Amino acid sequence: MGTLLKEAAIPGTLDGTPLEVLEEMSPEEQFSWALRVYGDRAGIITSFQDTGCAMIDLMRQAAPGMRVLTIDTLRLAEESYRHIKHVEARYGITVERFQPNPERLARMVTQHGEFLFFDSKPKQEHCCSVRKVEPNERALASLDVWFTGLRRDQSAFRATTKRAQWVERSGRHILKLAPLAAWSAEEVRTYMAANNVPLHPLYAQGYTSIGCVICTTPTRPQEATRAGRWRWFNHLDQDSKECGIHISGSGI
Repeated sequence: MGTLLKEAAIPGTLDGTPLEVLEEMSPEEQFSWALRVYGDRAGIITSFQDTGCAMIDLMRQAAPGMRVLTIDTLRLAEESYRHIKHVEARYGITVERFQPNPERLARMVTQHGEFLFFDSKPKQEHCCSVRKVEPNERALASLDVWFTGLRRDQSAFRATTKRAQWVERSGRHILKLAPLAAWSAEEVRTYMAANNVPLHPLYAQGYTSIGCVICTTPTRPQEATRAGRWRWFNHLDQDSKECGIHISGSGI
């Protein structure tokens, strides 16, 4: 993880709103503020799990027209692709899809094989870098405000997630907002049920965290939420089970 940025280097929001004020805003207020101040430079990046879909529903009420982006690793479950289409139809939106660089992807598979993620943690991280992190960086290049579905109850690593922070990506600052960071899984599901928000069908099959095919499996009731991610690495520190999207750069 990069070093913390010097205080003098921290930018301000375009309208001067302090982070402390953004931190205390409701999710609806954050969405409305971001669209009003940043326009099409604000957007939700989501994998269409429960929190992401709840955010889309809140956004459509408070800030209709805000961009919705996703990272298509080209290894998502068929249920995920169908679910994205369902959400698009439900809310009348067009999701922007960012995919791996074809040349980098072909080179990785040629050098390490299609299933390199089984070999070692570094190779799993390399696969995630090619399929997820680099496309995510391209998506972020089009944004100044990044809405994410991180929640504090998802893992120990995410327990200190801020609702508003500056992060550094590719030498510039992006305002990262996690409007539902303080919500519990139960609160998210209650909201979704009350508002008829589409729920990813893999949850009904025992999944509690959803990513690529093979690298995501169902979890047992006593297991941690992210135990189904890269299950063959469950002997390692569970906080190391991140793809890299939320750990590169500096948080302020």
